Amino acid sequence: MERSKVYDVKTTGPKKWLIGLIVVGVILIILGFSSVAIVPAGSTGVVTTFGKVSENTYSEGFHLKVPFAQQVVIVSNKIQVYETDASAVSRDLQTVNSKIAINFRVRSDYSASIYKNIGAEYQSVILTPAAQESMKSITAKYNAEQLITQRNLVGEEIKELLESKVSEYGIQIEKFNIINFDFSQEFNAAIEQKQVAEQNKLRAQTEKEQKVIEAEAEAEKVKINAEAQATSIKTKAEAQAEANKTIAESLNEDLIRYQTIEKWDGVVPKVAGSANPLVSLDIDENAEAAE
Repeated sequence: MERSKVYDVKTTGPKKWLIGLIVVGVILIILGFSSVAIVPAGSTGVVTTFGKVSENTYSEGFHLKVPFAQQVVIVSNKIQVYETDASAVSRDLQTVNSKIAINFRVRSDYSASIYKNIGAEYQSVILTPAAQESMKSITAKYNAEQLITQRNLVGEEIKELLESKVSEYGIQIEKFNIINFDFSQEFNAAIEQKQVAEQNKLRAQTEKEQKVIEAEAEAEKVKINAEAQATSIKTKAEAQAEANKTIAESLNEDLIRYQTIEKWDGVVPKVAGSANPLVSLDIDENAEAAE
């Protein structure tokens, strides 16, 4: 019996040592992991010591911390998109239901302050009420039609007001978008009727202008034709006058006598007058000689 007890002590001793070594190794591994903090890119590590928030923060990268006593909370400083519904009333008392999108980010130097004073729900605590208040304030300055036609201007004003409300908390507004406006059915019907009336008015004006253009074109065509005809008549008259002048300048007694002889049919006229002068042909002298 004594020999077996000695043997058990000798064989169990190495096992306990191995188990103890394993336990120590596990503890060291746990301590190692709990001593390391890795902050991802675009983020800030907020350090807490037994729950108390430290003013010192960790930038992105690898860091060491006190195991178990300190924790590192990751606060993203990347641009985030926050969408929400907003309701307001326009200057002409039209109810406006909107869907808005806000691009924002938390400034890295305010990460600890936001986590300490507001917490992880800073969107619902700070951003949502500020966005709703800004929408109501700016929308009340415009009537419903202006909200549609001057949408970009309205969005810029809301962005400026919203940024002034949240900047003190370390929230920076990068972009503000009004995704859509939604009005009452009655207002939408009135807008549609107005658009139809404007289209009809524009169509009538266009048709009137077209008729005026056609009338002016026709009048111009008539004017051009009249001018062309007058020019043609004038040209013909000038040509005829020039021809008559040329003929008149070319006439003389010999030519007239020659033309008369060429056209005479050989019959002596019974009556001589200014229209049928015999003297031009010397017929009277020839007739007396014959007698």
